[in-house]
Amino acid sequence: MKNNKQSYLMEVQNQIRSKEAKEFVSAELNYHITAMKSEWINKGLNEEDSEEKAVKQMGNPITLGQRLNKLHRPKVDWLTIILLVITLGLSFLPMLSLGNYFSDEAMSMGYYAKHKMIFVLLGGFVAFGMMMVDFRKLEKQGWLFYGIAMIILLLLAFFPSDMINGLPIIIIGSLRIESLMAIPFLFLAWASIFNDKRVKIWQMGILVIIPCYFLFKMPSISTIYIYGVMVLVMFCWSQFSRKTILSSLIFLISFFLIIGFIFWKASATYQKSRLQAFLNPEQYADTFGYMILYIREILSKAGWFGNAMSTEFIPTPHADFVFVNLTSYFGWIFAITLVFILSLFIVRIIVIARKVHHSYGKFLLIGAVALYSVQLVTNIAMMLGFLPMISMSLPFISYGLMPTLFNAFLIGVVLSVYRRKDLVPSGFKAKPARVN
Repeated sequence: MKNNKQSYLMEVQNQIRSKEAKEFVSAELNYHITAMKSEWINKGLNEEDSEEKAVKQMGNPITLGQRLNKLHRPKVDWLTIILLVITLGLSFLPMLSLGNYFSDEAMSMGYYAKHKMIFVLLGGFVAFGMMMVDFRKLEKQGWLFYGIAMIILLLLAFFPSDMINGLPIIIIGSLRIESLMAIPFLFLAWASIFNDKRVKIWQMGILVIIPCYFLFKMPSISTIYIYGVMVLVMFCWSQFSRKTILSSLIFLISFFLIIGFIFWKASATYQKSRLQAFLNPEQYADTFGYMILYIREILSKAGWFGNAMSTEFIPTPHADFVFVNLTSYFGWIFAITLVFILSLFIVRIIVIARKVHHSYGKFLLIGAVALYSVQLVTNIAMMLGFLPMISMSLPFISYGLMPTLFNAFLIGVVLSVYRRKDLVPSGFKAKPARVN
């Protein structure tokens, strides 16, 4: 009995365990068999004989299936997982010093440690959940993700339930929605938009501005900053020509310089003083420059091994100022080690990105490394006095549910891409499904 293409593909698939790999292998083999069949038809054979010869050229289906099963077995990036576990474990260290800042040590350490444990467990669940999601199925949902993000920002900008530290939030039962919650949806949306060659640059400009309008309306400077860096980095890696990218960057720089000049002229005296205090804190030591100088003094006293008995006040020692707290408590050797460990995420994502050939997956990795890096670099730079103070968490280390879930989500996306990085058919790997 003649061995036709469908029976051959079924026999190969029977040797493969992973459902995702079955679909991938079937599409890949079908492509190659069809290509070889066309070659035989061009040589003068009829369609049935051409298919039979093409199938025979592929080899024994059982042997091939077993080999492909080993080759395309779902992969787990254990390096990233181990790094995530270590980092989440280190995130409990700020709890040790809270007794130095609160009178009721048992309450402070116990309360925050218990909630931190909940945040860490939820973060691990989010990272694992995203790893199991096939990132390729998210590509076609880009506009849906963009719409969800717009709904969140619209509600926050015009219908907030409450205000915390001047920023709007929406409270639904025990759920608290804030502006940072829109960024994961925008992240997934922009990976799809940049991967869609049909979207023009002027259309992208409009899509960038709309979220910025809502964020300025709140206003949420830190979220605008994170969002802007993400889009800018992804744009620099997009399919547009270097000339288009360079000219766009020049336009953006010129635009922000003009806006900055207008803002400076229209700013109130205290706003100008804040910026001047950042540039020259000594002249504003009694007002806006006090905190900059105070943080600088605490860091200078930390030494290589820290001072666990220090009772000097540090604002939000478990949140935005956690780096200062840990440096003061454990010393500069620990602080440098911590920054090194957190930086390994960046290195790892870049290494993975170089091995990924799926264009949408590559954009996801570029966006993830941008979102993670901007938090890490900005928080450290602020504490060292290189950037003005804004609300910015240190990834995984700072206390808080949303920052933990946000960064766990990013790592989960990275794990998802790595898990399926080899499931890209060689014959049509650069072609999105909509082109077919």
